[in-house]
Amino acid sequence: MTSTSSMTSTTGPNRRPVDWQHAVACLLVAVTAVLLCFGALVTTFDAAMAVPDWPATYGHNMFLFPWSQWFHGPWDLFLEHGHRLLGAVVGLLSLLLAAAVWRWPASQAVRGLAAAAVLLVIVQGALGGARVLLDDKTVAKVHACTGPLFFAVAVAVAALTRRSSRTGAAADWPGRTTAAAVAAGLTLATYVQLVAGAQLRHLDASVDPLTFRWLVAFHVVGAGAVAVLAVAAVVSTRSAVHRPLRRGALAVLGLVACQVALGCGAWIVTWGVPSGFVPAAWSATDPLVARSLWAATVVTGHVVLGMMILGVAVVLAIATGAPWAGRPGTPARLDRFRENAYA
Repeated sequence: MTSTSSMTSTTGPNRRPVDWQHAVACLLVAVTAVLLCFGALVTTFDAAMAVPDWPATYGHNMFLFPWSQWFHGPWDLFLEHGHRLLGAVVGLLSLLLAAAVWRWPASQAVRGLAAAAVLLVIVQGALGGARVLLDDKTVAKVHACTGPLFFAVAVAVAALTRRSSRTGAAADWPGRTTAAAVAAGLTLATYVQLVAGAQLRHLDASVDPLTFRWLVAFHVVGAGAVAVLAVAAVVSTRSAVHRPLRRGALAVLGLVACQVALGCGAWIVTWGVPSGFVPAAWSATDPLVARSLWAATVVTGHVVLGMMILGVAVVLAIATGAPWAGRPGTPARLDRFRENAYA
């Protein structure tokens, strides 16, 4: 087909053509992951107000702020300004992805997700600006909830535009319906956990003890639900004909186990060892420094690993054919297009 060359390019007669939709989607996922790491560090080091103005940076155009002041300035400034620049890059990549999926054939699910990504990145940028201009932790909580949602959408686009996305899980196998339901539940539970974690990460100093206990209890129960669903994902995919699907379920379970350990560590470095959990002689005598390198690594790692679990859960849901994943019903025109493109 003549339109194939507009979407793909080759560097030699024996090279596989490049699917630009998938390439841009993967780049968006990678940059978003780095952006989320910066965002987690901004919260860990309480650096959100390191730059008091927005969209400017200390009166400079954000993109023209002197690099020497950024790289050699205070750590808080490096994090907050870097977070802004990465956010701008993610926004541009989202627009590029939307242009790619509308320029060349794509399923309605992919086009809908690309549109959602553009909308979410605009909302996220506005929330980030409002958080600085208003210095409001409530806005920060919402900002922390929409970030993982955008990441999940980006991962879904990358998974759905992959060349082999229609082959591995398309064939039915015993237990596929159950596996799809479990994967969908795991995705939802993981996102709710990230939302709950965001509330604890952005706690107001004036929060009453009862509210704090309820938030902690909800987060702990949510962790248990995610762990149970991760085990269920392994069990429900044990008869899957697609081996990477089984490996993906095992990967989720391993990540969740690590996340539980990091969650315990994050609690200890933030609030100390709960009374009664260990003998008094074992309790820490030195004050725990929340902004120390070790504490920052544990707390930030807990947040980032949660994002990774969400991403893998989204891929697992798509691979098992979860109803909302949009895999069924790929237009015949797109099928013919890809068959010719990758012949």
